[in-house]
Amino acid sequence: MPGNRLTRDERGQIAAGLSAGLAYAEIARRMERPKSTVIREVARNGGAHGYRADQAQQATRWRARRRKPGPPPGTPRPPETLRDFETEFAETMAATGVPAMMARVLACLFTADTGGGTAADLVARLEVSPASVSKAVGWLEQRGLITREREGRRQRYVIDDDFGYRAWQTSLEAMTRWAEVTRRGATLLDGPAGARLDATSRFFRHLREDMGEAAEHWRRTGPR
Repeated sequence: MPGNRLTRDERGQIAAGLSAGLAYAEIARRMERPKSTVIREVARNGGAHGYRADQAQQATRWRARRRKPGPPPGTPRPPETLRDFETEFAETMAATGVPAMMARVLACLFTADTGGGTAADLVARLEVSPASVSKAVGWLEQRGLITREREGRRQRYVIDDDFGYRAWQTSLEAMTRWAEVTRRGATLLDGPAGARLDATSRFFRHLREDMGEAAEHWRRTGPR
């Protein structure tokens, strides 16, 4: 029976199993691990579509460092503390559906005093390729979560002033899609299936309207 901690090879098995479309139970059986171990490992490292063995291994090392006792109150925070927080912040975003690389870029920008950085800054800070950063910032720009600013010959990527609002708008759009597709299904089906789809559509419409109003209120009156 393997030890408590997953090894790099085991993480590779998980990644290969996910790519092959295997169920968690089957991946766990082949590894002789509890299914809950595999589910937890995937959930905390980008989800089924974003799981990468190397990134999961690196995140595990960061979490191990984070579990060490912290300094006494008032002690200046070492750089590792900020990096550990960035990792935790990125993991939290990834657990809500943000792709892992995009979450890491967002966490890095959020924790910068200026709220931004150049592509070169991000490459150096995250220790990833320029192509990875380019793909991540493109994804974030497309969703209005970051913007570009010219800095001499270089471009800086900065957190949008209305980041929370923009992020919530993305959630509202997802609710809208749920409401619309279930509404169409309710018009096609009768009986219990149609009633179930209709109830689901009404739920998402109601949630979208209430939360949309709350988001707009915060945008108009919230602190700046």
